[in-house]
Amino acid sequence: MDKLIPDPPFNTTTPNAEALRSEELLKDREAIKRALDYYLDPPKPYAAKPRRPSTMFMVAPDMDTESLLAQACESLASASVLASDFAINLIGPQRNTLLAIQQIIMLAELAVNRALDNVDPQA
Repeated sequence: MDKLIPDPPFNTTTPNAEALRSEELLKDREAIKRALDYYLDPPKPYAAKPRRPSTMFMVAPDMDTESLLAQACESLASASVLASDFAINLIGPQRNTLLAIQQIIMLAELAVNRALDNVDPQA
């Protein structure tokens, strides 16, 4: 026998479940908004606060440029020798990595030497 009136749709959700789902969505939206605001628009106290470097190890403020460059040059030369000596004991990729680091140190040493020559030309 055919029905003239169709059955009503079967509703698996209850009104209480729908309310819980909408509440979860609202909480998710609020969390997303807080995260975006934090990363894209940082709070003003953090944005306006100037950076203060640590004064634990501080170079004397009255130190002249030539002395600073000479000290940097000596430190870079020592680091280059240490890297070279340590690279002798390594093999494979670790040795290549350390030799690359030594090359960077040597390039920095060359730059400091050039700056030192510009400050005090030995003509």
